[in-house]
Amino acid sequence: MTLLEVNNLKKIYTTRFGGQQVQALADVTFSVEEGEFIAIMGESGSGKTTLLNILAALDKPTGGQVRLQGRSLSEIREREMAAFRRDNLGFVFQEFNLLDTFSVQDNILLPLVLSGKTPREMEGRLKPLAARLGLTDLLPKFPYEISGGQKQRTAVARALITNPSILLADEPTGALDSKSSDELLSLFADVNRTGQTILMVTHSVTAASRAGRVLFIKDGQVFHQLYRGEDGDQRFYQRINDTLTLLSAGGERRA
Repeated sequence: MTLLEVNNLKKIYTTRFGGQQVQALADVTFSVEEGEFIAIMGESGSGKTTLLNILAALDKPTGGQVRLQGRSLSEIREREMAAFRRDNLGFVFQEFNLLDTFSVQDNILLPLVLSGKTPREMEGRLKPLAARLGLTDLLPKFPYEISGGQKQRTAVARALITNPSILLADEPTGALDSKSSDELLSLFADVNRTGQTILMVTHSVTAASRAGRVLFIKDGQVFHQLYRGEDGDQRFYQRINDTLTLLSAGGERRA
């Protein structure tokens, strides 16, 4: 089942000084099936973060359309947008974005509090999720009392507690050491195996090699894509690396 459709997406920014136009996205088209784990890669300035922001309904395209579960994001009224994001999208950021004055438990529960869920429902969702992510003993602690890897797991729990249609991750391993990165990627793989759809922007070939499909963005377009198929992580890593080399060398678009 197709969950997300991106059709002929374009984004042009006008600079504040000089009024020059910068094209961040030229003509991006792809779809995401329910349960996929997709990584988006590309050099800095390629348009991948702009793409993620549009998919997250944090920015609006200049042209084209994004449809989530058949509903066009452009048709959602501004006053309904925050609730739409909260109910349908989960976010994991490089810098965690946790509130230091909130405990781990309160950080995780915040989206449910904002959506008006009852304490009983919140507790019913929190306990199994915390156990699954290894956070049960950390719930009373505050972000400044836990490690970077534990902070990111807290952020993942906060993203998942609303049962989102898509988990959007922006460089989720960027602020983590190698051990914590590996633990987070294993967690993503486990979550994906339960049917959670994940879309992850990353510079890391290691992170991308854990996905089932990789989209390569260059000059605001989908340059190429790779499917894992029967490849293990090591073989898929090599194929991704080879494609990045081709991309940086100016190879022809193959999407």
